[in-house]
Amino acid sequence: MSTEPAAGLSTDATIRQLLLLMPRLVARAKRLGVPGSLQSLELAPRHLSLLSYLLFDGPLSVSELAGRLQVAPTTVSLLVGELAAKGVLTRQEDDADRRRHIIEIASGQRAAIKQWLAPGARAWQRALEPLTPEQRATFIATLRAYEQAISETDPG
Repeated sequence: MSTEPAAGLSTDATIRQLLLLMPRLVARAKRLGVPGSLQSLELAPRHLSLLSYLLFDGPLSVSELAGRLQVAPTTVSLLVGELAAKGVLTRQEDDADRRRHIIEIASGQRAAIKQWLAPGARAWQRALEPLTPEQRATFIATLRAYEQAISETDPG
């Protein structure tokens, strides 16, 4: 553990801290594990955000999911089709607009998905709650800037 104070770190000192912290954070998140009842479904990281939105926000349309996930509706449709075929999601026509489909977690899978995702959500809650709204916004902006910077250097 570094002896430098958390406040007032230089950029280089902060990077050193993150180089130690990020692998541990990812490893601990992976250790949460997928519940046994979901393991055979071969759920992947690409499913995590979609399932999280449905778990925490309730049923959503394909276009609402696409907007929240910042991907094309066709991408969401493919994910939904894949998860519906595995019995994870249900897709129903919207009574008000037959062209719209409402997506939700299948009732038989809801408890297992909640068991899988809730610990991570609780950890974020504990970590973010003490921050001011401005500090939370800075945190998110920093993560987005990192994502953008790393994607610019990604050869793949």
